Amino acid sequence: MRVTAQLGIDVGGTASRWVACDGQGTILARGKAAGATAHVFNPAEKERLLAALASIAGALDEAGLAAGSIVAGLTGYGAAVAGDIEALLGQVFGTAADDIVVTDDIVLAYMANFAPGEGHLVSAGTGSIGLHIGEGGDYVRVGGRGILIDDAGSGSWIALRALDLVYRALDHSGSFAAVAGLAQQLFAEIGGDAWHDTRQFIYAGDRGRIGSLAVAVARAAEAGDAVAVSILREAGAELAELAKALIARAGSRPIGFTGGVLALHPLIVEAIREHLAGHDVRLVGADAALAAARLQTVGNAGWRQILAARSSIA
Repeated sequence: MRVTAQLGIDVGGTASRWVACDGQGTILARGKAAGATAHVFNPAEKERLLAALASIAGALDEAGLAAGSIVAGLTGYGAAVAGDIEALLGQVFGTAADDIVVTDDIVLAYMANFAPGEGHLVSAGTGSIGLHIGEGGDYVRVGGRGILIDDAGSGSWIALRALDLVYRALDHSGSFAAVAGLAQQLFAEIGGDAWHDTRQFIYAGDRGRIGSLAVAVARAAEAGDAVAVSILREAGAELAELAKALIARAGSRPIGFTGGVLALHPLIVEAIREHLAGHDVRLVGADAALAAARLQTVGNAGWRQILAARSSIA
């Protein structure tokens, strides 16, 4: 007979992390699955999400656990897909609808780092977004509208900015000589330097795959490439702009920065601090999946009330 657990899931574009806790908030099991999004209106994305959830369900079963309740945060989540996502979770885990709470992944990240109204959070991973959640549960959201519109400062933005500059150099001079260091690192990651290689990598891939090229930009900067250095500093400035927008709308508070982009190269955090001089800037990285799992047990009652409203930053 399986033991009933409280399950927290943090679904991101490149990875999905989960934690199962008992009624006292003690961790029973945890793990990682493939990335996905809440874009279930896209059949391919729906299959990605189903595959990630099925993997988590399989791991739970192997651990002798069953999900008595689920709190899940998903990148790309919006109220329009709430019913579909809750149905998928119920289908995969066999959990009753009343015991499922779904929200945005950045809401989980905020909850893991701040009390309601306490601070601002800027997340920079595959995409970028800023969020303030007031004491009454009101959301102030900035950015986070996807790589086709903005997501400035994110891994995807860094990658696309680098490719843009590399190909502009080619257009003007007929070679990559002026951006040789950056081009070399990008094409090594892509797997070839022909336009066909880049086109297939970008247009046949998802945003997580595109964002992976940011690592190549960081390597070029580490080797002293001036163009790569400029891109990373610009990324830091763009992330600082998200914080400034939150300050303008919700007042001055501590600003937490989180996400994989911050670890790419020290230049990014240096630029953030320069552009936010005089503000309380913090690098945060609390466990969002664990905070989600504990919400139904030892979690803050104020957060339970906010998430029970089933609203969305979108």
